[in-house]
Amino acid sequence: MSDDHEHPPRERAPGQPGQVPTPAAEPQPQEDAGSQALAEAFRSSFFIVQVAMVVLVAVFFCSGIFSVGPQEKAVILRLGRPVGEGAGALLGAGLHWAFPRPFDEVRRIPFTEIQSVKSDTGWYYMSAQDEAAEAAGNYHASPSAALNPAMDGYTMTGDGNIIHTRATLQYKVEDPIRYEFDFADASRSVRDVLDEALIYASAKFTNVDDVLRRERARYQETIVARVTQLAQQQDLGISVLGCNVEAIPPARLQPDFERVTTALSAADTVKNEAEAEQNTITNAAAAEANRRISTAQTDATNLVASVKADADRFTALLPRYEKNAALVRSYLYFQTVADVMTNVSGKWYMPENPGGEPWEIRLQLSRPPVTPTVSATGMP
Repeated sequence: MSDDHEHPPRERAPGQPGQVPTPAAEPQPQEDAGSQALAEAFRSSFFIVQVAMVVLVAVFFCSGIFSVGPQEKAVILRLGRPVGEGAGALLGAGLHWAFPRPFDEVRRIPFTEIQSVKSDTGWYYMSAQDEAAEAAGNYHASPSAALNPAMDGYTMTGDGNIIHTRATLQYKVEDPIRYEFDFADASRSVRDVLDEALIYASAKFTNVDDVLRRERARYQETIVARVTQLAQQQDLGISVLGCNVEAIPPARLQPDFERVTTALSAADTVKNEAEAEQNTITNAAAAEANRRISTAQTDATNLVASVKADADRFTALLPRYEKNAALVRSYLYFQTVADVMTNVSGKWYMPENPGGEPWEIRLQLSRPPVTPTVSATGMP
């Protein structure tokens, strides 16, 4: 092979003889530079979009974090259905996570917090101004106001009297799942139960004075018992804690009821005084009877003891009496006379009647006492 094939031709410096000049690079067209700049812009924009999407996804998932308070429970609804069953669906206090809307919905249910509903279905109509004045303690119903059945609420007692009554019920949720999801408006259902209990309790009382004055506590207890019964029948998932009840007569009849109340109060006062006097006399009589019974029992005990002692004494004297009866009789006679004479204030000694006949003794009972006369010398 020749050297020409083994060694490539050397490049010659410009200007040297025999060198072929290298053609200059052609300038790029203007369209290629713009396309390159646009591609760079697209790459930068796509990176920014990717970062924004990552941030949005992170924000989307972080928005599902929620907290549950210490006095409430929470339930996660996924596409309208609770996540979990029974008590397992209840979330306690603390931080929790759920898919953000529209996938999940968080329902918070007051659990340990005391809730209340107010029933005024039996109360007369009150405007917003009247309610504000009542809250401030400055509202008084007009006695001349007539009952308007189209606006005013009322209940009727068993004796046919009309009264206005309202109540505030305090209760606690015991079954949050049923309370929250089995009723369209659970608090409204509780209020309906309270309305029915007010009408029921009023009708159970056959005397309007019992509701308004004499047995207000029993009227309130009847309402609470009825609410508890209906809540169990309808399975509302609540427990009744208490109820504040107010009952008044119609405003137009208020003066008449006040006069009746005053008269009944006076009658009760007289009755209470009579019962107190009766108790005093009865207690005194019982004490006197007990004293006399106790005294009689003591006397009976003493008499029995005395008779037993005499019987024992006579039993002891029996052998002596059998030996010498006359001597024992004389002994007993003089002993008895001595005892009798010791307790006698006045004594008369009667000698034996010469004729052997008994003396006739005449005594003047309750004779005046003898006043001793005093002589001139000062001696009796």
